[in-house]
Amino acid sequence: MSFITILLIAVVALLAGMEGILDEFQFHQPIVACTLIGLVSGYLEEGIILGGSLQMIALGWANIGAAVAPDAALASVASAIIMVKGLGGATDAQTVIDSAIAVAIPLSVAGLFLTMVCRTLAIPIVHFMDAAAEKGNFRGIETWQIIAILMQGVRIAIPAVALCYIPAEAVQAALEAMPAWLADGMSIGGGMVAAVGYAMVINMMATKETWPFFALGFVVACISEITLIGLGVIGVVIALVYLGLKESGGSNGNTGSGDPLGDILNDY
Repeated sequence: MSFITILLIAVVALLAGMEGILDEFQFHQPIVACTLIGLVSGYLEEGIILGGSLQMIALGWANIGAAVAPDAALASVASAIIMVKGLGGATDAQTVIDSAIAVAIPLSVAGLFLTMVCRTLAIPIVHFMDAAAEKGNFRGIETWQIIAILMQGVRIAIPAVALCYIPAEAVQAALEAMPAWLADGMSIGGGMVAAVGYAMVINMMATKETWPFFALGFVVACISEITLIGLGVIGVVIALVYLGLKESGGSNGNTGSGDPLGDILNDY
């Protein structure tokens, strides 16, 4: 990799690490981070494929109570760099992508450890901010806030740069040294991640009001003549019709709950 490429990857990694905490511009999401790394390294198509596959897993990751979800930032950035390194040789592209998907899960667990270290180091920063607040030093509060956020970005940028300096031949040799049963297993596992991610999302949002839409979308998606753009238009139309029914139900003075489909299902 050239110095410019490594620098751009470090910037993407820094943004992904900070967004893992800020959660505002979504740079930490796999579909964004992997695509950007693929773009700056010259493997845009492969980056989109990897990011889309990992996004299906990350859709089911959420912080619930004291349970912290796996770190999508490190998983996305590191797996994308490994993919780029592997694609530098004659290794089959799909095999490299499947291998990158397989290593993403352990990398996400390692990211949890790194973010725990950063949050532990941030404890005295909170006291520094309290001291600045007592003095009315707003600039000091902002400075320590920025330092704490940058620390989360550095925890991803440092491993990313370190991975960039690993020789591509070493990565290619490790991928080629994998036995056939392991490579086949990764390929099968890579094909299953989309179903697993969708299942996790459906499990969280499954209600009697949403199941009919899921069934309808599943059936319509089986029609091969309809493109993704067509499916998107159908989804928008259904959403507009649903919102129209909801507004008309409320404006007519009906005693319904405001959810037309829910009211219909509740009658049975």
